[in-house]
Amino acid sequence: MLARVSQTLARPVPLRSNAVYKCAPSILFCTVNQQTSISSRKPRHSPSHTRNLHTTPTLLDRSFTNLLADDTPPAVQVSSISTDGIQLADGLLLPGPCIFLEGKVFIWDVANADVGSRVRADRWREWNKEHFEILETVAPRPEMLILGTGRTIVQPPPFLKDYLISLGIQLDVMDTRNACSTYNLLAEEGRRVAAALLPITPYKWPKTSIPGTPPSPSAT
Repeated sequence: MLARVSQTLARPVPLRSNAVYKCAPSILFCTVNQQTSISSRKPRHSPSHTRNLHTTPTLLDRSFTNLLADDTPPAVQVSSISTDGIQLADGLLLPGPCIFLEGKVFIWDVANADVGSRVRADRWREWNKEHFEILETVAPRPEMLILGTGRTIVQPPPFLKDYLISLGIQLDVMDTRNACSTYNLLAEEGRRVAAALLPITPYKWPKTSIPGTPPSPSAT
């Protein structure tokens, strides 16, 4: 249903053999190269509009640090977020929705919930629990899922909260800027945390078939 990036991880993290193909087709494994961008959009902002996010190894003022951080940095960390997307510490720019889980990045094919022109009741119309079934493929499951809903906080529908409770996962809903900062902090501390993030500028991943499978008639 969506694009799959097929480069090599800058810091390889073993992928569970069944982690991708057991989950819904709205989620695919995304591998990245250092200093690689999978965005086709031209930057629309000046550097002053980019917000740098906290990670202990890149703090300029060494008088402040995260005392609970592990010695080894997390495999996935966000360095900044802007109108062009979410940029990881290794340089990858993610312009669209993504999931961070177990040191891996997954492309996430979901509708944007933070759309001002939509009627509030319709914002979650295209969502269902299949968009989060990847959380069932890992053991142990994350303690917490941080849901970044875009530029503003948009409370999710009750079915999502009920589904996560059934999995024993706490849900924390924030705007995406704060969600990225919170994910960085908790990941540094070694917490079992996952993040499901919508960009602050709505973006839909290009649709394509999974490599090695027949092309979909609707793929473009």
